[in-house]
Amino acid sequence: METVKCIKERRSIRKFDSSREVSKEQIDAVLDTARFSPSWKNTQVTRYTVLTGDAKDKLAACTNIWAKNGDIMRSAPMVVALSIVDKRSGYERDGSPSTPLGNGWQMFDCGIAAQSFCLAAFDAGLSTVIMGLYDENASEVIGIPEGQILTALIAVGYADESPAAPNRKELSDLVTYKS
Repeated sequence: METVKCIKERRSIRKFDSSREVSKEQIDAVLDTARFSPSWKNTQVTRYTVLTGDAKDKLAACTNIWAKNGDIMRSAPMVVALSIVDKRSGYERDGSPSTPLGNGWQMFDCGIAAQSFCLAAFDAGLSTVIMGLYDENASEVIGIPEGQILTALIAVGYADESPAAPNRKELSDLVTYKS
């Protein structure tokens, strides 16, 4: 698929066809593409945990902050949890911050990886939605290792809805040119 077409046509899907599974081969192909996402000094800090079955259901039950995320996860055949290795992106090898932003770069890197993941999934015929609202104990339920921080949950599957493209601001509202 062409990159521009993929960017313009991908939608966040919140209702999935629960009768259709995503195979390990399919998700591995998407993850294999996402791992090529750029990162601060090539630190490659993003980690992926794929949850299906009981593990996904336990996570879906852990949605006190926004219950609709639980419904989304229950309808999807899988959820991929993205985490980052803490204090690597934006830091020097000795642990000192490289910029005044300090650990702000780790979320930037994980955001790039999340977008790459979602675009690769769309290219493979899968649908996704990135969820940033989750309970504090989600990391424990998922089993995120010490030294990593949970940054996003991505529901993955086959769409059971076809949402229209949301309105977009005009380019003139978003861009400023200076010389």
